[in-house]
Amino acid sequence: MDSEQRKDILDLIEILADRQLTEIEVERNDVRIRVRRDAPAASRDAPPVSPSAPPPAREAAAAESADADASQLLKVTSPMVGTFYRSPSPDAEFYVDEGGMVRKGQVLCVVEAMKLMNEIEAETDGRVVKVLAENGAGVEYGQLLFLIEPLPAT
Repeated sequence: MDSEQRKDILDLIEILADRQLTEIEVERNDVRIRVRRDAPAASRDAPPVSPSAPPPAREAAAAESADADASQLLKVTSPMVGTFYRSPSPDAEFYVDEGGMVRKGQVLCVVEAMKLMNEIEAETDGRVVKVLAENGAGVEYGQLLFLIEPLPAT
């Protein structure tokens, strides 16, 4: 896949999210691209939460991390709808772990979309403070995946 095709796919995903569509299909020359999303799993499967109920564990962890001077942390989000993988294959080690150091350009994870593995790279040198997505779980466009504490400029 060339960069133009990748950009086309990302544009379709953005349109899907912006217009709150569930499916979009485009055919150009001999190439057909269809992007579809289901309703978020939380809204279909989770029981209603009363206002006085504590937040789910993942949201609580994210809120706790956010309270820890979140303004200083780099937020890594998913650029597309897909499946989040922390390693290149099921039997391989994770690309990164919480507390681990990363270098700019280092692969943090892979988001699989339409059978394509899209590597998500670190934008700066730093330390992984929190991994916020579960390995093998579906992620949405713009969903928070990692919090990274950038290294101070030297």
